[in-house]
Amino acid sequence: MVNKKSGFSLKAISVAMLSLGLMACSGPAPSTNNQTQGSEGSKPSTPSQQSDMSTHSQKSERQGKPVVYQVFTRLFGNTNSTNQPWGTIEQNGVGKFSDFTPKALEAIKSLGTSHIWYTGVPHHAVINDYTDFGISNDDPDVVKGRAGSPYAVKDYYNVNPDLADNPEKRLEEFEALIERTHAAGMKVIIDIVPNHVARDYHSLSAPEGVSDFGAKDDTSVEYARDNNFYYVVGESFKVPTADNYQVLGGEPHPLSDGKFEEFPAKWTGNGARAAQPDINDWYETVKVNYGVKPDGTYDFPLLPNTYSQKSIEEHAAFWQGKDLPDSWYKFRDIAHYWIDKGVDGFRFDMAEMVPVEFWSFLNSSIKQKAPDAFLLAEVYQPDKYRDYLHKGKMDYLYDKVGFYDTLKTIMQGQGKVSDLVAIHEEISDIAPHMLHFLENHDEQRIASPDFAGSAEKGKPALAVSALISSSPTLLYFGQDVGEDGSEETGFGDPTRTSIFDYVGVPAHQRFMNDGKFDGGQSTKAEIDLHNFYERVMSIAASNPAIIGEYRSLHALNLGVENSAYSEQQFIFTRVQGEHGFVVIANFSEKPTGQMEMTVPAGVMGVSSKTISLEPLLSHDGISLEKDDVNYKASLSLNGLETKVFAF
Repeated sequence: MVNKKSGFSLKAISVAMLSLGLMACSGPAPSTNNQTQGSEGSKPSTPSQQSDMSTHSQKSERQGKPVVYQVFTRLFGNTNSTNQPWGTIEQNGVGKFSDFTPKALEAIKSLGTSHIWYTGVPHHAVINDYTDFGISNDDPDVVKGRAGSPYAVKDYYNVNPDLADNPEKRLEEFEALIERTHAAGMKVIIDIVPNHVARDYHSLSAPEGVSDFGAKDDTSVEYARDNNFYYVVGESFKVPTADNYQVLGGEPHPLSDGKFEEFPAKWTGNGARAAQPDINDWYETVKVNYGVKPDGTYDFPLLPNTYSQKSIEEHAAFWQGKDLPDSWYKFRDIAHYWIDKGVDGFRFDMAEMVPVEFWSFLNSSIKQKAPDAFLLAEVYQPDKYRDYLHKGKMDYLYDKVGFYDTLKTIMQGQGKVSDLVAIHEEISDIAPHMLHFLENHDEQRIASPDFAGSAEKGKPALAVSALISSSPTLLYFGQDVGEDGSEETGFGDPTRTSIFDYVGVPAHQRFMNDGKFDGGQSTKAEIDLHNFYERVMSIAASNPAIIGEYRSLHALNLGVENSAYSEQQFIFTRVQGEHGFVVIANFSEKPTGQMEMTVPAGVMGVSSKTISLEPLLSHDGISLEKDDVNYKASLSLNGLETKVFAF
């Protein structure tokens, strides 16, 4: 969860603040915590090399890894291109659940997608008036943007009314989308945000017997184990202010008066304890209490370290009969509610701000109910990775602080491939569980000037990121057509497509072509980029070698004399049984000149003097000749070109 505001920074929370927060965000079944690289597979298929808009990944049986396609649900189907800063839903438009037609879902699946992450589905605080449907108005003084943050959830038992054609039937419309997604052969992921909820949480749709967060709290004390929130006793909440920020861009609103009634004040979502948070705090949210006392000690049973090696069933048994904080049960019930609705998994926001014991409790309960549930967590502290995987029973974590951050420097022309090789080696024991991405709603668009300035620079990075590991790859909508996030829409900064505002997404809209999803309005460069994404993701989704053994050949090729290979190129292999592929990518915008590609004979698994490699992208094949210990071939790469050869 990253917040940005033009004029001042609402940055990703620091490690120090994270500590404060903890004291004081039909595809294959997901991997289990015992998944390893090197599993056996069958002969890889070779996708079509044609350059039309064909659905490459649908032409071969899925034998590869999970691919998660993230859509910002209210933006995906919006055809309005007005993009007025702070524009209303009427001015700038909004996408709907119904925009995910069979044609739209087919286009999503063509990128190798196994799971769609529908971002912004749970009912969060919004400015639009839905009082005709019994929904209370939200105060813009504690809502970020005109459309509201999807990470300030107001009602966990219903969905965002903005997304429905008929807000009264909004839950039924989402249930129909779940069915359409399943019918298209993909699974559904939604967000759960356990660390915080909207400051004015109120569920209209909770099942009988389920009370709202905070409804039974003892507000006379800062902390009690079964309170859902922490309190600033005796003080009223005060709305934060900043000289360079005006609510709704300064436009009048009946509730916009610089006040929000809350007594006593609650701790803010990032753990800030002041009655008046700073403008950079997550002031639109309140922190949920999991039995962590204000001094950082725990008010619940600790999970023994030996449970890192124990099964889901043993974790579930550990918590059976234990008396636990009320918030634990509330989020367990929420997760089970959505599993019962047909949701196939969750992306857990800021998971590291919630104790790992809670995740053992929640995830073991989910897996008992839905063994194939896909559980992805946002964790940014590498020293916590293994605990959240092994003790917390997550399937996957973001590989941001490490792989993504290092790859970004290489894309920007500042980093070295050797650094990427080293950082990937550091997590080799958990690599299958570390999800890779180049964009998501928190990160800058590749084509934005502050990132790479060109979507073309993302092409070698995509091939490396998607093919280096058997872990899932995440694609963000619009990434495959070079969306640059340049719109100034209000609360959100350019370079990221705003998650706070109503906005049209131009490159995506051109590809969407009024619901045809055929690139009919796209530029040639956008279509070419989309085709490249389809081919690379087809390898990731369909080639069985993707779940085989990874081997970097970077150091070996750096040491070859009289070769143009450098720190701006990367060569590696993935091998499954007798078959595999070689990836060689050029991060430089300049042609490489002649290189001598060197592959150890042991990688190839054969002893022939000559081996012919077949192309998996739009390039020619190549023949390797064996010397005493290696296979070699002379080749060159154009600027930003990637070649993938099957053997």
